[in-house]
Amino acid sequence: MTEQMKVEDLVVLYEDNHIIVVLKPQNIPSCEDESKDTDLLTVVKEHVKIRENKTGNVYVGLVHRLDRPTGGVMVYAKSSKAAARLSEQMKTGDFEKKYYAVLVGTPREKKATLTNYLKKNPINNMVYVCPQTVEGAKFAELEYNVVGENNGLSLAEIKLHTGRSHQIRVQTANIGTPVYGDMRYGGEKAKKGKLALWATSLSFTHPVSKERLCFKIQPPSDEIPWKYFDTSASLDVYRDL
Repeated sequence: MTEQMKVEDLVVLYEDNHIIVVLKPQNIPSCEDESKDTDLLTVVKEHVKIRENKTGNVYVGLVHRLDRPTGGVMVYAKSSKAAARLSEQMKTGDFEKKYYAVLVGTPREKKATLTNYLKKNPINNMVYVCPQTVEGAKFAELEYNVVGENNGLSLAEIKLHTGRSHQIRVQTANIGTPVYGDMRYGGEKAKKGKLALWATSLSFTHPVSKERLCFKIQPPSDEIPWKYFDTSASLDVYRDL
């Protein structure tokens, strides 16, 4: 599905001289990809250029990515120093990402940690669970907590401990409960529809002021399957971890 986005469509949650936090719409790439479709990084650069009345290129650094079909909160850096410091936080675990996912079915354990080794096939852009001994295998870990069940679906809060490509989609499908709409990894069981995976919370230390920041965006409550759940009810389950 191809979506179009203009600079006036950009939703900015926070902006200063060092960072800009925005809402990434679903089906918009985080940065330029092979499709050459409109991407969020380009839109953010145009926004900064207009806002700060600059000519020529402006610096906006990509700190992290969301899969194209995933929506939610993202931060971009407005200086190379900020980009480097945020990237370092990602390595140390100080950069915390939490997601909501609507799963088809309910996991056998309502709350658990999933650990797998994953490998990406660059030819078909698919990620697979594999043995640790496979060359190029990368360790992947996440926590999930089922906070709602309805219509044969379950709402899970997910905290990533690693940031592997397609990680949530692959690991939840591997336990038999694929993300709603993810026919790529869940097959027919996943049901047709928009991918129900949303980056709902982002926490990090400001790269300059050192203040701890947390930004939250709820998924679209009027859309199927999100409308079957109250996604505003929790999100604090991991605050003490």
